[in-house]
This record gives sequence, structure tokens and C-alpha cells, in this order.
Amino acid sequence: MKAVRNAPPSVEVVEVDDPEDGGELVRVKAAGICASDFKYLQWGSTQIAGHEFSGVLDDGTAVAVEGFFGCGKCAQCQQGALQMCTAGLPTAPGMLSPGGMAEWFRAPHHALVPLPSGLDVRDAALVEPASVAWHSCHRGEVDSETRVAIIGAGAIGILAAASAQQMGAPEVAVEARHRHQQQARELIGAREPTRDYDVVIETGGSESALHRAVELSRPCGTVVHLGTYAPETVWPMAASFSKEVTVRPSLGYCSQGRRRDFVEAADLLAARPELAPTLITHRFPIDDAVQAFRQAQDKAAGVFRVVVEP
Repeated sequence: MKAVRNAPPSVEVVEVDDPEDGGELVRVKAAGICASDFKYLQWGSTQIAGHEFSGVLDDGTAVAVEGFFGCGKCAQCQQGALQMCTAGLPTAPGMLSPGGMAEWFRAPHHALVPLPSGLDVRDAALVEPASVAWHSCHRGEVDSETRVAIIGAGAIGILAAASAQQMGAPEVAVEARHRHQQQARELIGAREPTRDYDVVIETGGSESALHRAVELSRPCGTVVHLGTYAPETVWPMAASFSKEVTVRPSLGYCSQGRRRDFVEAADLLAARPELAPTLITHRFPIDDAVQAFRQAQDKAAGVFRVVVEP
């Protein structure tokens, strides 16, 4: 089968053996390119790429595939917190094991989420990043009395704003840099930020964005960050201290004590049909995956998510 393999500093399209037995066989229909995919290239990964993907089972069921499998046996996995698996992430596709940017993929049954009516399988590569965004709003305890601001208007930022709206937030603002991001903000009914938000969700992973998040927070507010920061990052300690801001990391997604984030995210995309055509800005056949990765790095050219279609 054809697959897209990490070949730092880029990727290559290769022929590899079909997946071995074990798990459900998925005919992959769409695989998204995430900023994390470029980090894996920087780290020297040579795995088959792809952790945002969707496809069809042998019986015709359209599914999205969770990007954290977990061991399925430890206490964290049993509670639904697969991203906290005590065995680590040995099965994280596209990072430490072969990913889903290929014609076929085998996934454990518990990692599959059937798609709701109204969500096309070719758009369902967005379920994984939407789950990350949905989880961040849970971490911020967003509800009908929460004013929310989002720092960063990439795909996950826009999806975090839509998640907050779905959870009933009366006001959702998004700080957007590029024109296409501002247009997406307007399309989903979010506004430009002011100040004093109950929850600020930082999606960019930069030092400046973290400082801005604390600046926009109200006293005793909450900052949720999805990004990871370089070791030399200077944290806004004085500003956080003076406001008694609570800072909460948000890692991936889970199903701990509630419906699976993946299910909620799929429902969100089905309920907001404008999200997929807004956020999937480019599609490439698998043979053009190298070009797709180049396109995904050009954020100033109106890119949100680039999808490879095997």
C-alpha cells in the first residue's frame, strides 16, 4: 500500500506492506497535517506520518480514529484517561508507531468513533484536533456563565471557540493575526478580545501568547494552555501572581467522567457544518504528500488544515 513516511527534514511517499493482523482494518479516507507532525520531523521520526485521520471499516461504517490508544489496562486507561497512560505513549500513531497517512490502518476497537449523521468521512480528520479543542474547554470548566477568550486562531483556536460556544459560553472572543483567521472568527460569530475573561485558552505555544493570555484574564481567572513551551520560556510569574491566575495544562483528550471528547467533537462538527469547509483549506492526493506538507507550513497563505487523501 502507499504511505507517507517521515524522512526528515520532509516526508516521502513509499510502498509498504499492508498492516498486520490485529485491530480493526480502516480504509483511510483523509489524514490531516498538524503542527505536531513537523515537530516529529524535527525530532528525527521515521514513522509513517499521521495522527488526525478518518476512514471506513469493512462493513461500511465511517469512523474517526483516536490518536492516543493507551495500554488499555492501567488505572488511567480504565478511567478513560488514555492520554495519561502509565505505559507512556508507545502506540501514539505518527509519533512512536506507524500513523494513518496511508491507504490502510489497523486500530484497536476502543480507538474507533463512528461518525454522526451529517459529518462526511472526508471531513472527519478534523475530529482529532476538535477533540483537543473540546478538552481544553472542559479543562477550563466552560459553561453558560463563562466569558472565554482564545489566543491563536489556527484550526484548534477556531475549534476551541466553537467548542466554547457549544458549551453555552455567552461571549467568545478570538485573537487572530491573519486575515483568513479574522474571517473565520467572524464566520463562527466570535469577536475580538477586550479584557477580563473568566477563561483564556492559549493555543499557540509561544511565550508572547502565554503572556497575552494572562493579560486578558480577569483577577482569579483561569488560563488553559494547549501548547508546549521551550525550556527557556519566561513565564509571566509576576502578572499571574498579582491576579492569582490559575494556569491549567490541557493534554490531548479523554473520556474521564463524561462522554468521550472524541464523540463530543464529532457531534460539534456535525452540528456546525460551516466548520469543515472553513478549516480544511487544501486537499491533496497521497501522491502529492510532499507538496501538501510544504503547503501546510505556509500559514500566511490562508492555510488552516491541509488534508491528504489516500
